[in-house]
Amino acid sequence: MTDAPQQPHAPAPTLEPAPVVRSSTAADVALVSTFAAFVAVCAVLPGIPTPSGVPITLQTFGVVLAGLVLGWRRGALAVGLYLAVGLAGLPVFAEGTGGLVVLTKPSVGYLLAFPFAAAVAGAFASRALRVRPAWRYAALVAAGLGASFLTIHPAGIAGLMARLGLSLPEAFAIDVVYWPGDVVKNLLAAAVALAVLRAFPDLLRTRR
Repeated sequence: MTDAPQQPHAPAPTLEPAPVVRSSTAADVALVSTFAAFVAVCAVLPGIPTPSGVPITLQTFGVVLAGLVLGWRRGALAVGLYLAVGLAGLPVFAEGTGGLVVLTKPSVGYLLAFPFAAAVAGAFASRALRVRPAWRYAALVAAGLGASFLTIHPAGIAGLMARLGLSLPEAFAIDVVYWPGDVVKNLLAAAVALAVLRAFPDLLRTRR
């Protein structure tokens, strides 16, 4: 009597974890809120006073970094949220100030340009991140500097002229004082952005 041939056993089904459904809205809110708080921290750190009344702070570092990391829309929203909270009265602006009174200060142009700077930095960064890896850092630096010099500095000069009654050459001479520090902050922002995007590649896939 021969044994009946045994049928090969089918492989046991593997149990895979159910896909995690992520709420893009929740992620957006978390990222926007986090970077708004980060910009506030950068702003309230002790700055360097200047004769013009516009201190040198890390605000622009936080603003540009928000755009480079989050993209144009979320970057602008994060900085816009920071601006709204400060105008509502919380002391999150430079030197621990807040409220609508800041709109009367010489720094008003710089302040109001921040959301636009984050948006431009984010838009430029989206293109910068498509270049060859060896060139990405330089491209991100260029994105940050482009945003600064297309938005923050022109608006800052206009604010100085409006609030201090200066001519264009006089306001420009004051604004130039901030250029070296701005370059350094953009160099740092690009390095931090590149490190963050490498550590959290999901931010690249969900940029907006």
